[in-house]
Amino acid sequence: MLYYLFEYLDKTMDIPGAGVFQYITFRSALALILSLMISTIYGKKIITFLRNQQVGETVRELGLQGQNEKAGTPTMGGLIIIIATLIPVLLLTKLNNIYIILLVVTTLWMGTIGFIDDYIKIFKKDKQGLKGIFKVIGQVGLGLIVGSVLYFNPNVTVRERSATPITFNQTETMVSQAPSEIKATTTTIPFTKNNELDYAKILQWTGDGYENWAWLVFIPIVIFIITAVSNGANLTDGIDGLAAGTSAISVLALGIFAFVSGNVILSSYLNVMYIPNSGEMTVFIAAFVGALIGFLWYNSYPATVFMGDTGSLTIGGIIAVLAISVRKEMLLPVLCAIFFAENLSVVIQVSYFKYTKKRYGEGRRVFLMSPLHHHYQKKGYHESKIVTRFWIVAILLAIVSIVTLKLR
Repeated sequence: MLYYLFEYLDKTMDIPGAGVFQYITFRSALALILSLMISTIYGKKIITFLRNQQVGETVRELGLQGQNEKAGTPTMGGLIIIIATLIPVLLLTKLNNIYIILLVVTTLWMGTIGFIDDYIKIFKKDKQGLKGIFKVIGQVGLGLIVGSVLYFNPNVTVRERSATPITFNQTETMVSQAPSEIKATTTTIPFTKNNELDYAKILQWTGDGYENWAWLVFIPIVIFIITAVSNGANLTDGIDGLAAGTSAISVLALGIFAFVSGNVILSSYLNVMYIPNSGEMTVFIAAFVGALIGFLWYNSYPATVFMGDTGSLTIGGIIAVLAISVRKEMLLPVLCAIFFAENLSVVIQVSYFKYTKKRYGEGRRVFLMSPLHHHYQKKGYHESKIVTRFWIVAILLAIVSIVTLKLR
């Protein structure tokens, strides 16, 4: 909203300084500061409200050190993240940008699913929350929306590899003299020299016109990624500060990819895919990172609020959509390897337990407890040490991911 106001003031009244809102970097910095202020200042008021409504966490007996001390801690703190993200986004972004629209829809969609899950757990006294099938339906529904929009919307394009003469205006959104933007289901393969893959080519064996059916491959892939990453974030949210901290690091790396992919000069210099209009996502990402850091103010050990599924499902959904939008979804196993490891530890634990129970008559375990962070708790590590070490791993993974811009 403020973007359009200052754009109007700059063009019609020529007010000095109004043109600064045209710069993505300025609006991103402002979004980061504003979201940080909202999440830290008003976060306390939201926590007080949740406490007064007796929205407390019901902790299952898992035999973990300090577990009982967490009982009654307010949950649904994901509302802080959602509010602190959306207010700066609505104020500072170009609201007609298709990527911003998708991210806002993702935030509200996954936030609603998580809120319903938390509501059932707390007020209906059902520890299982929303049935798994309904969560999956919600995730698949979002995947259908995101995949369909990214495939069919004419504003979602990429620039062809063939170079064309370009001219530059006075903002970061450089313009092409002879645009060669096309619709494509192309993505980026990390660590390879010729690093682009077109999903449509999977159907090449069907003969001429296979490109028209690329959505049959692209949309299921989007659904799978959104479901997997949101579940991974949900499983990672198990100890104070773990999900919020590791997510902030991953999202910050995605912000660099979004800025580079949306800037014709940087993308040309680094020889990466130029995605028109994607640079606007940098403003959303800045607001999201600020909200996560502000939430950490209250969620760090010992936590005074938990994000609940309201926050964790939202975080996973946003990260997935961001990665798909900047064509870096194949980098997610590296960038979000912690989410992947948490997910995999549960799959391994459950599968091995069922297999050994069927074969030997008693279930055996690979880990002391899953997800993975509980395994280390069972080994006697303090949760703050676990979180700090997971953060360090997340930073290393983010650095490796960013290095792929040049390392091929």
